[in-house]
Amino acid sequence: MVEKVDSIWMDGELIRWEEAKVHVLTHTLHYGLGVFEGIRCYLCHDGRSGVFRLREHIDRLFNSALIAEIKIPFSREEIMEACKETLRANDLKEGYIRPIVFIGDGAMGVYPQDNPVRVAIVTWKWGAYLGEEALKGGTRVKTSSYMRHHVNVMMTKAKICGNYVNSVLAKREAVRLGYDEALMLDTEGYVSEATGENIFMVKEGWIKTPPLTSILPGITRDSVITIIKDIGLELIEQRFTRDELYTADEVFFTGTAAEVTPVREIDGRVIGLGRPGPITKEIQTTFFGAARGELERYKKWISYL
Repeated sequence: MVEKVDSIWMDGELIRWEEAKVHVLTHTLHYGLGVFEGIRCYLCHDGRSGVFRLREHIDRLFNSALIAEIKIPFSREEIMEACKETLRANDLKEGYIRPIVFIGDGAMGVYPQDNPVRVAIVTWKWGAYLGEEALKGGTRVKTSSYMRHHVNVMMTKAKICGNYVNSVLAKREAVRLGYDEALMLDTEGYVSEATGENIFMVKEGWIKTPPLTSILPGITRDSVITIIKDIGLELIEQRFTRDELYTADEVFFTGTAAEVTPVREIDGRVIGLGRPGPITKEIQTTFFGAARGELERYKKWISYL
């Protein structure tokens, strides 16, 4: 459950949580055309609060809006400052930030005409997305019967609200079958991503991840790729099949919500030794060190409050 906070930023001003309401005829509610981001703020080792890769997240928000043909009525700088302002207003030293851009009420039907474009930013406390135990011991995954979007069916490089119906159905199926998360294949049968995470596999010391075809260009994915190269490990961006994934030494997910989460089982097959492997642990430790401002070379990723 989302823990209630005092204030939400909406259309340029902070308002009380209870006042953040929209009309039932809000266009995005009916047709799904809106864009959003998920961002984390961490309590850093020096006691300051820092938003992780804020600029990159807001750039992706604006890119998603461009793809979706939505004009955001604020600048990038205004949205970045509003994210920080909302954290401060709610006295959150660390937490999750959800900016959402949506089309308001007015005309109905699939063409929104000149309905207003609205923007909201919500912040709340949120721990490990797949659970603290998953971060430490690994998560269990099921290949979904739902495929990831084809690139000409939905705009896969945009974080569009309606795209996530695909994820919701896959997640519900996986949980119903007793698993923690769903693995999704692309329309040609290759491993794509999970419902809200990118995926990496480790085999004999090298690391492989799907290329930017049908997948969302994850910002945590990009961070982890940088970390992998800095550590001196070999990274290959290449398509692979799920049976290749079964034989991996290690598998892990990346994402703003999931951070770096090990995978210990896929479709009933134990991955490696059935626990987080040494490479996953090293990447996970380095990622959290970077996110909390402990590592000088990655401090450029942090926007302090």
